[in-house]
Amino acid sequence: MTDIAREAGVSQATVSLVLNNSQAIKLSDETRQRVIETAQKLGYKKIPSPHQHEGQEGIAILINSMPGYDPFVDALNQARDAAWRNDVLLTLYDYSDDVDVALDIIRQLTQRGCAGIILASPVTSAINFSLFDQRTSVPLVLLNVYDKNYPLLPTFLPNDYANARQITGHLIAQGARRIAHITGEYWMDATHHRLEGYKDALAQAGIPFDPALVVSTNWRIDETHRATRQLMTASTPPEAIFCASDWMVLGCYQALAELQINIPQDVLVAGYDDQRFASQVIPQLTSVQLPYAELGRLAVEYLCDGEDAATQVTMAGKLMVRDSTRR
Repeated sequence: MTDIAREAGVSQATVSLVLNNSQAIKLSDETRQRVIETAQKLGYKKIPSPHQHEGQEGIAILINSMPGYDPFVDALNQARDAAWRNDVLLTLYDYSDDVDVALDIIRQLTQRGCAGIILASPVTSAINFSLFDQRTSVPLVLLNVYDKNYPLLPTFLPNDYANARQITGHLIAQGARRIAHITGEYWMDATHHRLEGYKDALAQAGIPFDPALVVSTNWRIDETHRATRQLMTASTPPEAIFCASDWMVLGCYQALAELQINIPQDVLVAGYDDQRFASQVIPQLTSVQLPYAELGRLAVEYLCDGEDAATQVTMAGKLMVRDSTRR
């Protein structure tokens, strides 16, 4: 879609409207034709017909709130593209952690003949699927959420444990032995999984776990700033800091600058989730790229292919090594 927009000289939103045959906004016939011709020229073969989606809702994603920008947006983008490739319209509903709203949406989607429903969240978390079970005859999958009591339910998740183990192992390979971990809120599943990956990487390298090197925060930048100062002003400061998200790294970088501690010469710093700014801060941040794009695509293709087998996809991300951990 980005390529089509660039070639046709229109916005990405315009391409979306044209390829979905949306009449919500008035576009000139010339603009619509230019987008369609550009799409065909670039190899986009499945141009929707004007009445393609009549009588069918397509696939719906019910998401538990969505921040302004989050790496999980990649999952939504790939889910949309996968739906287009399968001639299915994708709609997005934000139910903001209100189960009654979600159930009402599901009820309406069922009545309208929706082809499939994806329950999703930008934060990897457990849900109580019993609240949704038996409420719809429409095929339903989970994306970035799970319920251990429903092992046969199709579920698509990032592997927080493996990702944290990757990062910690990389810091160990760079020669660090005292590695601090600044975590998020302790009640979150993602916090526990990343902490376990961190601890197991240390154990595999024969490095004793030191609870004093783990500081819990509420994911805020100012909290990470405080945690970093606490760690670096201790009698034996760490040689590396692994922050549980890239946003937290901003507070870490600020604290280290105030203390006149250089990255990576004095301390290595790594983040998590590879936000867009990770390659733009100085020094560029080592982080792990979450596989949300692939997971979003797989969730839609599972529904489009009419699969009915139990599927539990847990996928590790890609470690992006940059200057913040290069000595």
